[in-house]
Amino acid sequence: MMKTYEMDLSSGSLWKKILFFSVPLMFSNILQVLFNMSDVAVVGKFAGPIALGAVGSTSILVTLFTGLIIGLSGGVNALTALHIGSGNNRDLRETVHTSVILCFSAGMLILVFGVLFAHTILTVMHTKDELILDAVLYLRIYLLGMPALGLYNFGSAVLSAAGDTRRPLYYLLFSGIVNVLLNLYFVIVCRWDVAGVAAASVISQYLSAVLILTVLIRSREAFALRMGSLKLYPDKMKRILKIGVPAAFQNGLFAIANLFVQTSVNSFDHVIVEGNSAATNADPLVYDMMAAFYTACSSFIAQNLGARKRKRILKSYLVCLTYSFLIGLIIGVGIYLLRYPFLGLFTNDRAVVEAGIHRLSVMALSYSVSAFMDCTIAASRGLGRSLLPTVIVILGSCVFRIVWIYTVFAFFGTIQSLYLLYVFSWLLTAAAEILYFSAVYRRTLPG
Repeated sequence: MMKTYEMDLSSGSLWKKILFFSVPLMFSNILQVLFNMSDVAVVGKFAGPIALGAVGSTSILVTLFTGLIIGLSGGVNALTALHIGSGNNRDLRETVHTSVILCFSAGMLILVFGVLFAHTILTVMHTKDELILDAVLYLRIYLLGMPALGLYNFGSAVLSAAGDTRRPLYYLLFSGIVNVLLNLYFVIVCRWDVAGVAAASVISQYLSAVLILTVLIRSREAFALRMGSLKLYPDKMKRILKIGVPAAFQNGLFAIANLFVQTSVNSFDHVIVEGNSAATNADPLVYDMMAAFYTACSSFIAQNLGARKRKRILKSYLVCLTYSFLIGLIIGVGIYLLRYPFLGLFTNDRAVVEAGIHRLSVMALSYSVSAFMDCTIAASRGLGRSLLPTVIVILGSCVFRIVWIYTVFAFFGTIQSLYLLYVFSWLLTAAAEILYFSAVYRRTLPG
């Protein structure tokens, strides 16, 4: 008997299924964080400080470009889950074959844009003269993997919509291990430095893309990928972009807003700056664990919308919200309780550790609050609404932060007053997002 990886999201215990659905995603997200850290560790340990600085100077751009693709794949996930839930196989097939073209094209556009303008962008970002040549080389090679990243995220979005989050985890684990081994080989043996780290990333991205596409091509399910059926269906393209583009735009603006925060941190002495840098390593660990439940929220809500199970939509939201809140609280408090060994991983300077504790003391209880904002946004996108939730989050978590910096932070001038902008922006945005979701839910499947 063939092993079944898919999961019916429109029936059975939500507490159990959401947890089983999300745990592989949590491991996938943590693996990505660890593999990215290994890239930095290898280049810093074996290629020297200049190479490390060059790779680090591109991190914002890599995050930005990756965020654009992830945002687009969110639209793929929601629409695919909707058609799986409704049992409309024709719409499902058209969505899948439109999505793969869109995601690949997005990767190609980022590749071309990045390769052509890498030097210009890094110059505008005031990249140091001694770093810019290596930074440009790293970025141009790394961006060669963007089409593969687009295809992997397409495949992961489709499989997740069908309730299969395990196989994307397996492929990510395998390709990540290959990435680490190639990092060591290219940097230590071949002496390729930044080019070696970038090349290893590109190879691992194409490996993961091939693995996940192979599954979809061999699948006998309605969401299978058939190369002879590739075609852009305008109505499906419009619906995918309607959800995915605002999400991608939101990811980009978050990166810009965080530049203002970093600039404000840089106004303090180097000890505070270094302590903040050490403490921010907690952010991806917490956010990425919580993000697994946001993906679950969109997938479960979209499938149940397609199956016309109204009460299950609301319960899916509440269960995902509860899980994400608890994960944020447990991990945030746990990192604070282990603050000295955690910060000791990144610095041996006692003053820097104490400066990092200032951030962790504020963020420990704050992380969980972000669940009310992000999970509600995911719920709205599961219902096919993305534009207004994106506008709300831009105003509440981007514009509000900039205003806070020039008012509250400017008045008090303390690092604590800067860190508090996170929880207050999350609370404000969450309140507006919940009001919007409630209004949309009341109009969903009436009677």
